[in-house]
Amino acid sequence: MQAEAIAKLQSEISGSDNPAVQAIGQFLLQHLEQNPEDASSILKTDKTIIKSLEAMRKVAEKKKVGNMAVLSDSEGFAIVLNYFKNEESAATDPKKQKNQTAEASAKKDTAKQMEPVKEDTTESEEIDFDFDALLE
Repeated sequence: MQAEAIAKLQSEISGSDNPAVQAIGQFLLQHLEQNPEDASSILKTDKTIIKSLEAMRKVAEKKKVGNMAVLSDSEGFAIVLNYFKNEESAATDPKKQKNQTAEASAKKDTAKQMEPVKEDTTESEEIDFDFDALLE
């Protein structure tokens, strides 16, 4: 299953010239190496890297000040992981989003809502991409 998820991600990465797709795709590939149990989430046919960027954009819009919004790498990657792990995207349905927020508040002490991003301690190259392009 992990090999199929890797193939899906590599296909999306190679099929796009969007630098954000490249960055998120590389992150997801590294995440799968460390968390092979998440392959089933990546394999969902309705979940794509480009749609995860849309989920990230929607969260950034809520943080917007003037014409700008800033997300840290860990915030952005957590949104992407949450997008792939959720059965249905709450960002597309405000009612589901409110329900998920209420459930998360109720379970705050007993369950973790988002898995923290594991930092790679080896030498790595920082990926820089244009957040303005994400907001368009």
